[in-house]
Parts: sequence; structure tokens; C-alpha cells
Amino acid sequence: MEELNRNKAGFLVALIDEFGKRFGLSSKEAYRYINRYGGVQMFFKHYDILHTLSFSDMVDGMAAFCGRHGGKLL
Repeated sequence: MEELNRNKAGFLVALIDEFGKRFGLSSKEAYRYINRYGGVQMFFKHYDILHTLSFSDMVDGMAAFCGRHGGKLL
């Protein structure tokens, strides 16, 4: 179980990094944005599906999700 949580955390860090690169944000800014609009909770809830997608698709999905919850990056 501990290894799975470590894998999820590492995967989330990679997603946040890619999200930040796409939108010109630092990793800290990207995390704050994603967390503010519920993306971190969504990530853990749907990890089993998300980790099967490409990073590009995950970033697109995360941006759309956050946008539907009040985010304005797009």
C-alpha cells in the first residue's frame, strides 16, 4: 500500500510539472491552481483511469476539470 501511495504521489508531481510547463506556471503555482479547483482530489479519486492516459491528455483533462470548477487558465 505504501508503494502505491508513493507511486501516486510521484505521478501527481509529474502531472503538476507538465501542467505548469503547458501554462507557464511554476510547479508551486500549478499545484496551488490544481488544488484550489479540486484537481488533486479528482486525481486521487480517478487515479486508476488517469494513469493510463498520456501526460498531454491528462493535462488537457485537468485544465478542463479545473475550468469547470472556476479556474480561468483557458
